[in-house]
Amino acid sequence: MKALRMMTAVLALGLCFVSAAFAAPKAITVASDATWPPMEFVDANKKIVGFDIDFMTAVAKEAGLQVTFKNTAWDGIFAGVEAGQYDAIISSVTITPERQAKYDFTTPYVQIGQILVVPKAEKGTKIADLKGKKIGAQIGTTGAMEVKKVAGVELKTYDEVGLAFEDMAAGRIAGVVCDEPTAITYALQKKEYSSKFKIVGKSFTKEAYGIVVKKGNKELVAQLNKGIAAVQKKKIDVQLKKKWQLK
Repeated sequence: MKALRMMTAVLALGLCFVSAAFAAPKAITVASDATWPPMEFVDANKKIVGFDIDFMTAVAKEAGLQVTFKNTAWDGIFAGVEAGQYDAIISSVTITPERQAKYDFTTPYVQIGQILVVPKAEKGTKIADLKGKKIGAQIGTTGAMEVKKVAGVELKTYDEVGLAFEDMAAGRIAGVVCDEPTAITYALQKKEYSSKFKIVGKSFTKEAYGIVVKKGNKELVAQLNKGIAAVQKKKIDVQLKKKWQLK
């Protein structure tokens, strides 16, 4: 009987530890790869800004959370949330089945698509038209995945999408594939590129962004979903889309 009581106590203690591991927090640290305007980027004052940053700030406020942002390189951003270096990621992360198998996601908060940017002299309007040429994309993104699907084109990956646009301006690649809002920023709004590049065709994927949380942290997902619902009900997201010129 004593052994049974001890076993019961150990099991109960274990359950308490599991529950405590994912207890609802009051403050969170959120990682973002601030190289993806207008969603997340570093401004002239070295501050992380963008739609995602404003949106996450609003969500945290509605959820009763204090939030701190951490600028984190894309190639290690998912490993960091797994290791507990931060609580969540908001960084234009498309919800995919492969990612859902490894991480938990909030409800979607933005719908976007991939699009192709090329030099103004280029006649091709889709990836397949650039067979025999190199196309750039940020490593590990859905844009890079889309380029890989097309036979006959060579994918060149970059740690930051801005480096891909620099290479295209220098004539080293024939196109760049990225999320439409970022393509608009680089191709149409940046003075150094607006006379050189054009967006061709229409977005050719349908994707949804979500906030990433470590697998199993259902409490935080629930808190963030509560915040997202409140932001959407109050139309704060609509105001932010206008601010950052999102469709």
